Amino acid sequence: MAPKPKPDPWYQAIVDRHTPKKRVLRNCITAFLGGGLLCALAQTALFCLVEFADIPQEDASPIVLICVIFLTALFTGIGIYDKLGQKLGAGLAVPISGFANSVAASMLEHKSEGLVLGSGCNSFKLAGAVVIFGIFSAFVVVFIGWALQLI
Repeated sequence: MAPKPKPDPWYQAIVDRHTPKKRVLRNCITAFLGGGLLCALAQTALFCLVEFADIPQEDASPIVLICVIFLTALFTGIGIYDKLGQKLGAGLAVPISGFANSVAASMLEHKSEGLVLGSGCNSFKLAGAVVIFGIFSAFVVVFIGWALQLI
């Protein structure tokens, strides 16, 4: 096999000049703040339901989760979630909203194939891997816990 030719230094200088710089620290801070903002809003909604609407904590938690899932799916459908995702980065991929976004995006992508065979059959195309690996990871963690109890 022939060795790879080295790129032309002039060409490499042009590529280096036009390649955007990676802003890892800024992206991490933005994702942290974006995810924190989403979680703070959900926690505020939970607090308001418990304190002001006098709903027990056990009943208020599912209400907040359903609202987060609904708003994520709605924002995905009208295109706001993608714009927020570009600004806030991985912070919006908090598990519940990231999962809802992947399901809603898959459904929208395949809506032209019909309601059942398009949207319905393909809704978990992206999120299915998350479900499978989540179940497998839970199994591994429980198995390790069980094995450690035997020792």
